[in-house]
Formats: sequence, C-alpha cells, structure tokens
Amino acid sequence: MTEFSSSLLRLLSERGYIHQVTDAGALDALAGKQVVPGYAGFDATASSLHVGHLVQIMLLRRLQQAGHKPIVVMGGGTTKVGDPSGKDESRKMLTNEVIEENIAAIRPVFMRMLDFGDGPTDAVMVNNDEWLSTLGYIELLRDVGPHFTINRMLTFDSVKLRLDREQPLTFLEFNYMILQAYDFRTLAQTYGCRLQMGGSDQWGNIVNGIELGRRMDGTELYGVTTPLLTTASGAKMGKTAAGAVWLNEDLLPHYDFWQYWRNCDDADVGRFLRLFTDVSLEEIATLEALEGAAINDAKIRLANEVTAMVRGPEAARAAEATARETFAGGGLGADLPTLDLPAGGLSVMAALTELGFTKSNGEAKRKVGEGAVKLDDAAITDPGAMIALDAGATAKLSLGKKKHAILKG
Repeated sequence: MTEFSSSLLRLLSERGYIHQVTDAGALDALAGKQVVPGYAGFDATASSLHVGHLVQIMLLRRLQQAGHKPIVVMGGGTTKVGDPSGKDESRKMLTNEVIEENIAAIRPVFMRMLDFGDGPTDAVMVNNDEWLSTLGYIELLRDVGPHFTINRMLTFDSVKLRLDREQPLTFLEFNYMILQAYDFRTLAQTYGCRLQMGGSDQWGNIVNGIELGRRMDGTELYGVTTPLLTTASGAKMGKTAAGAVWLNEDLLPHYDFWQYWRNCDDADVGRFLRLFTDVSLEEIATLEALEGAAINDAKIRLANEVTAMVRGPEAARAAEATARETFAGGGLGADLPTLDLPAGGLSVMAALTELGFTKSNGEAKRKVGEGAVKLDDAAITDPGAMIALDAGATAKLSLGKKKHAILKG
C-alpha cells in the first residue's frame, strides 16, 4: 500500500478504493494544502441508480469526509449520447422529459449520503445539460476538436473492444469521450474542480479530460479510478439472478436490498464494510475475523449499515426485524415482498416467476422438482400446483432458505 501524506488519499487507499491515480504525488500534495473540489458523473438512464454505482457515491462521501468538496454531475446531456464503455450495444434514446424524471428520482439518494449547502466543503449537484445543450457544433469542432486525434481515440478500450467484437459504434457514441472531457474542463473553470473520480472503465475518458484542461487552459487536473468490483465468486457487483440491485425503494423493496448485503459471501464481508460503510477499520478487522456462524453477525452489521445509509435508518430496522421474524420466528415479516393472488388463484410456477425468484416457469418447475419450494414451510412437490387463498388470508412462499414472500388472497 502506497504511503500518502494527505488525509484524502490515505483514506481512499486504506479503504481499498484506489486502482489508478494520475500524478499521485502532485494530487497528494494538493489535497494536503487546500480544499480540492472533485466530481463523479452519473447518467440518468433509469429512474434509480444501482449497487454498481454505489462505490462512486462513496468516493464522493469519502472526499467530503476528508475535508474536500464533492460535485455530483447528473448527466442530463451525456445521457442523450450514451457512454459506450463496457457495452456491446447502443444505449436506448430517452426523451428530455424522461431524463428529467430520472434525475429527480435519483436525487434523494445523494441527499441522504452527502451534505449539501453553500460552504467550502458542502456538496453541490449540477446537470451537464446546462452547458452541453448550449454548446454550438461549430464551436465544439473549432475549440475542442483540435485537441483530439482519431488515432488516439481508437486506442481507448471503450472504442477498441466494441470494434474488436465487430459491434457497431455510432458517431454519436464516439463523441461521448469528447463531451465527458469537456465536462471536466467546464467544471474546472466554473467550480475550480481539480479531480475526477470513476470506475476503472473510465480511465481513458478521465485522461482525455485532464489533457484537454491542460491544453486549453494550462490547468493541472487529476483522476482517480476504482478497481472493477466483483464478488468473491467472480460475479459483477450489484447483479443477481433477479436483476439489478436498485438503490431506490420503488424498484427494490427495503427487505430485498438488505438481504443482498446479508447474503454476501463470507470472503466479501471485510471488503464491503470498508468500501460501503463508515464502520472504523479497527472494528472491521474484528468483524471480518469472525468464523463459523459468528460471521453472520458481521453480515447483519453490513446490511444494517448500508441500508441505513442508502435507504434510511428506519428501512434498516424494518428489514432486520422482518428477517428475524421470518428466519428465527417462522412468521411473516411485514417487510417481505408481497404478491396479491387473483380470485382464481395462481400456479406456484407463475408466482415464483412473478416475484422474481425465478427467471421463467421452466426454472420454477426445476426448483419445485428439487424440493426447494415451500408454502408455509411445507414442501410443494407438484409443479402444476395452484395456490388459492380466501380473501384477506396470507401465506408464505419460500424458495430455498433465503427467498421469502407474502401471498395475499
């Protein structure tokens, strides 16, 4: 681990956020002598961010904890273009109205996790549509275009991988890296921003912005990227068989969000506590050293801390209470996902699939055959079984030991 003198880079290093840093020595010196405004950008492609975005939000939180200024950039402009990084297909085009609705829905998560205001280290939120949509095309070509070469742009992974796979890359997407670089330069001019933070797939885009700022204004800018986050099993962080782990409650119930962290691999507990909570490093060392069944206490602590930070303390308390009642008491926790049954009932396969426990009726049929499906803790053996309840009645449908839902008549 590299030794840094600034509290910012020490914090990021100790917690495991650093993959690459541009001119680490100069950034370390700068962070040690002044407030460094730094930004991370989030495109508004959906009405919620997901767990894959959480490490970047935590970077902004750590920046503020170390005495610096977080700038949250909502990509109202860049969402209209689409970042090709790590993707084989072009992004679906969204209307201005949908993008604005998505930004409004995403905003509350940042309000919970950062302190906003007018002070020197208070967070601010800006929308890059403010400057990108007013940027004239000829102006962009004349002022910014000369600082980019096609030769160099073709070497970046976001472009090279798409071309290597013989997938189409539109001229629209090809311009994304230019617009992101222009974002950094604009933020440097307007807010004194000196640092851009992002995932490892953003390295090329960040370097472009640093070079553009130096060439156009002579400003020294810096970048920090985080490692590609995968679970101990090698799976991409934030993805489950049921889909993305959304940060917003309307797309994922509190209980399911809590359970995602509670069910993490034993080997991931310490790393996730460092990355996604404010628990002290000393306490984390104690928690990750637990063995056997005791490691579950560390997982519950992880689930409570992350849920409280992202969803609020009450959400964490309710989710833990539901888990305790469901697993320990054998009851029906109030925070479990629910499914209202139609008057004529519903097949067990359809119920499992509609709840998102299985991807298809075929998978549901296999799970029934494996003896993994229970209704009120009694095994269901017939994949064609219908579940019907009297009006007002409830039952618990379970898949394995970790997936439970309330069925309502």
